[in-house]
Amino acid sequence: MAKRIGVALVATMGLWLIVQEIGAQYGWPPKYALLADLAALAAFFWTLVATYRLWRLGQTNRP
Repeated sequence: MAKRIGVALVATMGLWLIVQEIGAQYGWPPKYALLADLAALAAFFWTLVATYRLWRLGQTNRP
C-alpha cells in the first residue's frame, strides 16, 4: 500500500507538471489548466487519506 501511495504521488506531480507545460506551450485555455489542477488535487487528497489510513492501521497493530 505504501508503494502505491508513493507511486501515485510521484506520478501525479509528474503528470501535472507535464500537462501544465504542454498547456503553456500550446496556449490551451485556462479551463484545461483548472481541470488538470482539480484532477491533481483529487489524487493528492486520495494519497492523504490513504496515508492516514495506513498510519492508523499501523497504530492499531502495535503490541
